Amino acid sequence: MLLVLALLAGGGLLAGGLYYRSINSSIERVDAFQDVPQASRPQPVAEAEGAMNIMILGSDSRDHENSSGSRSDTIILAHLTKDRSSAQLISIPRDTWVHVPRSKSGRGGRDAKINAAYAWGGVPLMVQTVEEFTKVRIDHVTMVDFAGFKEIVDALGGVEVDVEKSFTTKYSLDPSGSRTFVGGRQTLDGAAALDYARERHAFADGDFARIRHQQQVIKAILDKAASGGVLASPGKLNSFVKATADAVAVDESLSLVDLAMKLRHLRSGNLKFFTCPSKGTGRVGTESVVFADTAKAKTLFDAVRRDSVSEIVAAGS
Repeated sequence: MLLVLALLAGGGLLAGGLYYRSINSSIERVDAFQDVPQASRPQPVAEAEGAMNIMILGSDSRDHENSSGSRSDTIILAHLTKDRSSAQLISIPRDTWVHVPRSKSGRGGRDAKINAAYAWGGVPLMVQTVEEFTKVRIDHVTMVDFAGFKEIVDALGGVEVDVEKSFTTKYSLDPSGSRTFVGGRQTLDGAAALDYARERHAFADGDFARIRHQQQVIKAILDKAASGGVLASPGKLNSFVKATADAVAVDESLSLVDLAMKLRHLRSGNLKFFTCPSKGTGRVGTESVVFADTAKAKTLFDAVRRDSVSEIVAAGS
């Protein structure tokens, strides 16, 4: 949505900014930082002044393994360079085994899956956990409710995705309860795109496949949203922006107006997707977890801290 609003702003199509401000004011706000101890937060790096790091959290209340809806199933650290010419989005697998700091209520204070932080202390503990793990200071937080994901894609008239291989999911929004995907490039409607982005059991590499598919769908949404067909259609454009606004929440200090203006030169081709380096999966007690490759992860996130795009690309490849 930010990319689309930026394109509109750059084209002078938001005269007076009334539409812009109405969208900005309609988005839910969350208090993301109040309970984060300031003394424990990573300090900004002088050479990266002006860069911005946004933590994107996605919650899938319709995930059959997440009936409580209290865990964050998607965790992405989005780094916007100080010149706003590019962005790097790094997915952190939800089962990554990390130290979760103790929350204000006393929960945590031990090693666990990273997404447990959200269940134990909400967004503030998630910020604290990701900052401790990455040593990157989080500037803003965006939360996406996957329940609205379907409406976003449908508002665009579907998105094109290259399905890596044929598979069947048994946890589908289709009335039959299952959906079969055939390998190859195809257009997915909202329900199919959500099924595609959620599935992990049909793949040997499980959550890593799901991360790949989520990244595919995010890029497909950006490509479609920024296309001439959407920008030239007031009805389709309005439906997309409103569907997105209904599906997201942001921290109290994030100004979509200011950020979109700063991103007006950014295009989807300037976005790069990565996954936090790992040593694979294993078990800790009864839990199936992902073990981070701490040495490689340190190199990657240190490059993020210093706003070094070339090093981020090298470390994330």
